[in-house]
Amino acid sequence: MTTVLITGAGAGLGAAFARGFAAKGCDLVLVARDKGRLDAVAAELGREFGVTCEVLPADLLDAEERATVEDRLADRDHPVDILVNNAGFGLPAPFPYSPIADEERMLDLLVKVPLRLTHALLPGLRERRRGAVLNVSSVAGLLPTGTYGAAKAWVTAFSESLRVDMEPYGVRVLAVVPGFTRTEFQQRAGMDVSALREAVWLEPDAVVAKALRDLARRRPLSITGRRYQAYALAVRHLPRGFVARKMARERRAPGQGAAR
Repeated sequence: MTTVLITGAGAGLGAAFARGFAAKGCDLVLVARDKGRLDAVAAELGREFGVTCEVLPADLLDAEERATVEDRLADRDHPVDILVNNAGFGLPAPFPYSPIADEERMLDLLVKVPLRLTHALLPGLRERRRGAVLNVSSVAGLLPTGTYGAAKAWVTAFSESLRVDMEPYGVRVLAVVPGFTRTEFQQRAGMDVSALREAVWLEPDAVVAKALRDLARRRPLSITGRRYQAYALAVRHLPRGFVARKMARERRAPGQGAAR
């Protein structure tokens, strides 16, 4: 039986990933700060799909609590086969207007946490010569969009590099690169997204379904929707100076939105 550990599993994309893997018959280890939410997700998926759902409440920014997740990933007696690094948050204002402590916390959760969790799992995956790591990035990482975008650019680059390193061991690595997705992400970050058109929004289940198909096809990136696929292609070919100037003109100090 395949076991999947998912961070940020209490809601949004994390809960959607839990549902997507449960539908495939995978057992789950659900990680988030809110135990009540995790219990609800675990109970629902257990009833519907008959899978085992282990609840592991943890604040991943707390070193001791994060260590419990790292230990679970490194457990050879109860191995985890797939890791989904999904936990994250955004801030409502660009870097110059945000408290530095908040910027550091966001950078730690988006970069340090997936780095450590992935490192804890890899020895077991290499030994068993199978498994996968899915890192949730963002189209924000394709553009100069402050600390959040820079962190997500790291996630994508890290995933592509790790994929090369792990390929000889049969371990798959996928960067999931969603655009604006209907979750609590923007609301919890205090972002004003009222001006966005309906057409730009993605549904979490669609993002997950595309990611699971791309994982099976051993693709390096998963970008949902023709709009965002065309966007990613265009950004790669536009001059970086032009893109930076355009983003600077459009960026607002309060309520700046970010894709996720």
